[in-house]
Amino acid sequence: MKKENLPKKIAVLKGGPGSERKVSLATAAGVSKALRSLGSDVVDVDVRDEKFELPKDVDLAFITIHGTFGEDGTLQKILEDRAVPYTGEGIEGSRNAFDKILSKEKFVAAKVVTPESEVIDAGQRPKMSAPLVVKPARQGSTVGIVIVKNETELDAALKEASKFDSKLLIEKFVSGRELTIGILGDQALPILEIIPKGGFYDFNTKYPFLNPQAGASAQHVCPAKIDRALTKKIQELALQAFRALGLEVYARVDVLLSEEDQPFVLEANTIPGMTEASLLPEAAAAAGISYSELCARIIELSRAKRERGAQ
Repeated sequence: MKKENLPKKIAVLKGGPGSERKVSLATAAGVSKALRSLGSDVVDVDVRDEKFELPKDVDLAFITIHGTFGEDGTLQKILEDRAVPYTGEGIEGSRNAFDKILSKEKFVAAKVVTPESEVIDAGQRPKMSAPLVVKPARQGSTVGIVIVKNETELDAALKEASKFDSKLLIEKFVSGRELTIGILGDQALPILEIIPKGGFYDFNTKYPFLNPQAGASAQHVCPAKIDRALTKKIQELALQAFRALGLEVYARVDVLLSEEDQPFVLEANTIPGMTEASLLPEAAAAAGISYSELCARIIELSRAKRERGAQ
């Protein structure tokens, strides 16, 4: 997208009331700086609830709010009700991707390879046996996710995950390499491999600048050291998952590559982090797309989606 085609006045919606507020503020700082460098008039809007105010002459809302409220369709509905164009997926696509149980149903229906699972209510015990992963249905950024390696750890894991949701997704644990694939429209970016120092890519590992005392970090390898044929297979699977959720704009699809080289899709993030430690900008850079170009591409894809919807 050429600079002259960018919206003149862009509101960067940041913060949010959810558990990922600090990450969102860091994402917003990067996006705002990039959009200003492209010549747009940028207004930073700190969103704390649904009553946030926007300048009347805003041409576009660039959403940088991760997790609940920003990524689950809530903010998208508010903006549509106000007739304000915005970046990213619409209400339904956002809901599909954010709800891990709904995502799993969509993946299974579309024959996307994904780990075996079951759904339980908080207070119930799963039929599946360890090793397994306990996930709250509607949280982002690994919040509330617990890996259970043996049955003695199960009760504590269920209790922890139940703090975040009344519905839990139980997945069979797949041992293997942690991969993530950025998607821009129909383009799968180079695969990025995450090698966590602590064994699990949790919130502190993802965002070490938020908790430097924890000492957690991860090594990123991009492009991942995977042969060409398998790379193509994984990228195609990520695109299949993206489409199964009805997504059109951009996302980051998380995949586990088993020890037998079988890829399993875990989930898709429709507003992935764009901080200094984030994965999507790193993968984009490996494809020759700068940070500011990535922001412009997101705007362009969002505009194209909106125009298709208006036809």
